[in-house]
Amino acid sequence: MLADAHPVKVERHDTAHHCHHTNTGQRAVKTYQETDAGLYVARDFVGHPRIRHWQAHLLPALNLVVCHYAFHGHREHDFYIDVAQISREGAVWTVRDLYLDIVLHDGLGAEIADTDELLAAWEAGFLTSEDLQLAIEVAHHTMSGLARARYSLNHWLSEQALPLEWQSDAQMEMDDSARMSVA
Repeated sequence: MLADAHPVKVERHDTAHHCHHTNTGQRAVKTYQETDAGLYVARDFVGHPRIRHWQAHLLPALNLVVCHYAFHGHREHDFYIDVAQISREGAVWTVRDLYLDIVLHDGLGAEIADTDELLAAWEAGFLTSEDLQLAIEVAHHTMSGLARARYSLNHWLSEQALPLEWQSDAQMEMDDSARMSVA
């Protein structure tokens, strides 16, 4: 059974104004840093029931947004990878989400999520056949690469000369404590 169809989610990262524009509003961004691979983003999730902090790398060459969440409770996964089209115009990076996601338990395994959303969107006309093909090809390429790298994200990306850097949960907590003591 297919999911309810919804239009493609489009997000914008305005690096000049440190603002992340999503379908649910605008959020202040703590860190934007351009890298050789794309754009690194870090921001707090204020008032979210499960997530404290979000970090992501926008990787235009791979059509991926690699996300790492700091959860309030137990870690649900190590990385959440969005299949997306990423473009840039000046200081604004645009992410057009192509529905498919990969949930990665680093070193253990991965699974593709939201295939039902992809198919429902395509049937409803929210995606072209080219979009559908791109999403499937990117997801399969990513899963194959992760499998060859024994589901190690850093190993797979290092093989492609795209090593990513992340703040640890401890670093984020120290940053939060420092901000609170200054306030």
